[in-house]
Amino acid sequence: MVKAKPSYEECRLKRVEENKKRMEALNLPMLCQALRKKPSIEPSHEKQVKPRTVKKQEDVVLRRSSRVANKPAPVYNGVTLVRVEIPRRISSKRDLSNRVYASDEARAGAVEKAEKLEARLGPEHPTFIKPMLQSHVTGGFWLGLPGYFCRRNLPKRDEAITLIDEDGDEYPTVYLPRKTGLSGGWKAFAVAHGLVDGDALVFQLIRNTAFKVYIIRVNGSDQMKNLLNSKYQISEPVQSI
Repeated sequence: MVKAKPSYEECRLKRVEENKKRMEALNLPMLCQALRKKPSIEPSHEKQVKPRTVKKQEDVVLRRSSRVANKPAPVYNGVTLVRVEIPRRISSKRDLSNRVYASDEARAGAVEKAEKLEARLGPEHPTFIKPMLQSHVTGGFWLGLPGYFCRRNLPKRDEAITLIDEDGDEYPTVYLPRKTGLSGGWKAFAVAHGLVDGDALVFQLIRNTAFKVYIIRVNGSDQMKNLLNSKYQISEPVQSI
């Protein structure tokens, strides 16, 4: 006769009894009671933090290379940084909504006139030609100068350089040798003379820190010829600028 299959409840009860016997064999019930009766764990002792000792400056030994170890330590108390500053000029804002870009032909024509003027100035003073771009005369107002010219003729540190226009008016600017360009003060000069994209400027270094600046307008006319002949003091009249 086939035995009846035990029901689910019978299997469950049998398994519970087996688990109880295993727990008793491992002494788990006694361990649980012992943990319940044990008092709360005492807080651990805090770690003793030693006070930080600050060494005096004279007690600190500076690491120095063997090349200068026997020489006296340098003293920097008397070193001061000199910052070149120029007086700010108040100028009206320019309308940048109607920017006009010079054509390649007009730009080349202005440069050609500037080259003729530069040739008439002679080799007595160093010169260079700088055609104007929008970044020079609007927006950023930064004027980069030729690197070869700066390395050969201009100071090796930040310096105030004066720009002198055709009327003899002076405009101080800040020259940055590490960037070979004019920063502060250039905007005042560009706005005061209404420089536009395509104009060509001839810079003549008449002193170590002073440029005579000749402006060749990209839309030049006969008036420019008269201006060059009368104000630039050139021995021969300019015929074709």
